Amino acid sequence: MTTLQEELKEGTHQNLQTAPRPEEDSELIREGRRVLALMALSAVTVPLMFLEMWDKVGGWVAWVLGAFSVSVFALAPKLLVLAAQSRRRGFVNQPLVVQASALGGLIGGIIGLVAKPGNYPTGGFFAATVLVVAYYTFSRWFALLVRSGSSQSVRKLMALQPATVRVVRDDQEREVSRGAVGVGDLVRVRPGERLPIDGRVVSGRSAVDESLVTGESMPVEKGKGDEVIGASINGSGTLLVEVIRTGEDTFLQHVIRNIEDARALKPGVLDLVERVLKVYMPAVLVLAALAAVFWIAVPAMRGDGPNVNRAVFAALSVLIMAYPCAMGLAAPLALVRGAGDAAEHGIILRTGQAFQAFQSVGLIVFDKTGTLTEGKFGVRKVEALRDRDELLTLAAAAEGSSEHPIGAAIVAAAREQGLAPAKVQEFDAVSGQGVRATVDGAAVLVGRPTFVTEHGGRLGKLAERVTKLEEAGRTVVAVSRDGEPLGLIALGDQIRPEARAAVDEMKRQGIAPVLVTGDNRRAAQRIARELGIDDVRAEILPAEKAEIVRDLQRRGRVAMVGDGINDAPALTQADVGIAMGSGTDIAIESADIVIVGNRLDAVLMARDIGRRSYRRTQQNVVFAFVFNAVGVPLAATGLLYPIWAMVVMIVSVTAVLANSMRGKWSLMWSTLRDVARRQGSYPSPAAST
Repeated sequence: MTTLQEELKEGTHQNLQTAPRPEEDSELIREGRRVLALMALSAVTVPLMFLEMWDKVGGWVAWVLGAFSVSVFALAPKLLVLAAQSRRRGFVNQPLVVQASALGGLIGGIIGLVAKPGNYPTGGFFAATVLVVAYYTFSRWFALLVRSGSSQSVRKLMALQPATVRVVRDDQEREVSRGAVGVGDLVRVRPGERLPIDGRVVSGRSAVDESLVTGESMPVEKGKGDEVIGASINGSGTLLVEVIRTGEDTFLQHVIRNIEDARALKPGVLDLVERVLKVYMPAVLVLAALAAVFWIAVPAMRGDGPNVNRAVFAALSVLIMAYPCAMGLAAPLALVRGAGDAAEHGIILRTGQAFQAFQSVGLIVFDKTGTLTEGKFGVRKVEALRDRDELLTLAAAAEGSSEHPIGAAIVAAAREQGLAPAKVQEFDAVSGQGVRATVDGAAVLVGRPTFVTEHGGRLGKLAERVTKLEEAGRTVVAVSRDGEPLGLIALGDQIRPEARAAVDEMKRQGIAPVLVTGDNRRAAQRIARELGIDDVRAEILPAEKAEIVRDLQRRGRVAMVGDGINDAPALTQADVGIAMGSGTDIAIESADIVIVGNRLDAVLMARDIGRRSYRRTQQNVVFAFVFNAVGVPLAATGLLYPIWAMVVMIVSVTAVLANSMRGKWSLMWSTLRDVARRQGSYPSPAAST
């Protein structure tokens, strides 16, 4: 039987495979192709701009650059739309400054073509327009790329429930759409199928994989009167289920709402660059206008007449010089560098929270199964009264015909030991209890200790060991032959080998660990004791996990480490969500950080990389601001040609680039190459529609 986690990870569910591409993905593709076109245009524009500076070249270069500057507006129509919206709403933002800079360069170039003043950088003005629009489009696409996966988790959650339901009405079984099912309807669920609704078992018994709810790998036995959750996976039995919740009241819809609520309630991470630009951009427009007015009004007042040429040069040079190219690059380049460093250690830093908020996190909330433990349910201990191999061989033989996960784990353990199964004459499984089998003529019982004693077997001195193993959080199976006890098999999960050292280091750095799990309290406390975690919250449902994180956030910033669908709301609610790479797609897409190698010590490594990246971002902003703070007033004098304004801007960008990518230039080129390949692999937006 395929587990819920395996099905999500492998993408075997039909709805996940056939889900249509969302609109934001199509927008990402379209913007990516515009970026590639503008990058190609910029690559031609720069050499042509310098070629115009060579006196022997004819005026045709300026006309070519003029055509390029007009064409960029056709390649980036959204710039004009966003700038127009800004003007209507009465506030100054980046699109408006970009439009002013681009139109300023275009106007300056047109003046050069029409008036043909001497020693006038016509091509430089046109080139400024091309480069400004190209960078703006690239930065917008980069931001869209970072955010593109944010809504994937909700869509995949919605796709988990089957589209059709097998309803029993008037003793007739028929398939209807899930939306046509009402409370009180009876639904048939066959072995291996996903439960389509929330309901209560009317007849039948089966082990149900409810890892969607609890995150625990051990399936839960369900019989008459027990509630089942939609989207969990039925085991080997057939169930007749009465519908008790539909639509917005179902468990899965509650999880989806929790994710959306957490996203809405999560404290926003303040963007350092945006804070600077909110003040900087209006100041630039005011300064450009004042520079033009000054060089018109002051000379006129002195009786020399308005200096129109110098006024135009001053206003346009300010707009070109002031375009926040380096400031806009400061954060993205530092993030690319940090993401590359992290990837080398099997860490994916997906969002800005991973870089900025993680450095100030004071609490880390851990899920148990698959996070602190390996998430694999298997045989952990075999206690035999006589022969260990004999015990395991008989148990595996008896369980060989069982489809229960406990039986599968015992058979797998025997196979790993190279033990050949004995011959089975008879087999009978008692759902939720154990199995009876005749092995080589002997009556063998394998199951819960109470099952063995109720069917004629004895435990003897093993009874005390059963209690101790269960107190240690293990699932215990007893084995007897012809009424005589042979021994015990303890099953359970295993703590990750690096978990204790990782938790100790977090505590040393002043980060308090908190264990929050859907597992039973006894098993949770055992794990917590072994790892040195004092704060334990057990038997917690997904919605409660998100609420616990929200409550802890009153004490400071909180990170959440998990791996299952049940962790998704809490991962989204946390200031920093961290998913183990072995987890479900839902958890991974709800997280800010993904630990591909599934090692807990990588959590602290991610924190250190994020801290360094954010510090590099701050340095970049300082570099960019210094260049612009010096260059803009200089441009306002009207003595600085636009071509030199472009040179200063290139120098500032180079400083930011060098600081961000030092030692990692190959990363930048490989990133650009991968982006180009990715864009080329998609069908055109028109074809996809």
